[in-house]
Amino acid sequence: MRLAQGIVIDKDKTFGQLKFSALRREVFLQNEDGTVSTEVKERTYDLKSREQGRMIQVSIPATIPLREFDYNAEVDIINPIANTVANATFRGADVDWYIKADDIVLKGKPSPTMNNAPKALSDKDK
Repeated sequence: MRLAQGIVIDKDKTFGQLKFSALRREVFLQNEDGTVSTEVKERTYDLKSREQGRMIQVSIPATIPLREFDYNAEVDIINPIANTVANATFRGADVDWYIKADDIVLKGKPSPTMNNAPKALSDKDK
C-alpha cells in the first residue's frame, strides 16, 4: 500500500506538548553528476514530544528560514504529515517513519510563512 499524500496527524493527540531542542541535520540537493551541492533541500529538527515520551525529528523545507529558538521553547508544527520509507532486506523489509511539516513556529504565534497566503477579497474590493 502506498499513501501518496502521507498520513495526516492529529498533532495534539499524537505529540502533545512540543519543545524545541536543536537543528539535527541539513539535507542537500545533488548535482547532475551525483555530487552533493551546497543548496539545502530540507532541515530536520529535534523536538521533544510529551505524548511520545521521547525526541522526534521533524523536517521542513529549506524555503523556510533556519529556525533557531531557545532550548525548550514550546513550539507548534504546521501541517504535519507522517510517511514511511521501506528498504528490502533478506527477511522482508526495514521500514523507517519520518515526519514532515510546512513550518515550526513558537507556540501561540502565527507562522510568518502563512502570512504570505493570498487574502480573500471583500465585496467592496471586487
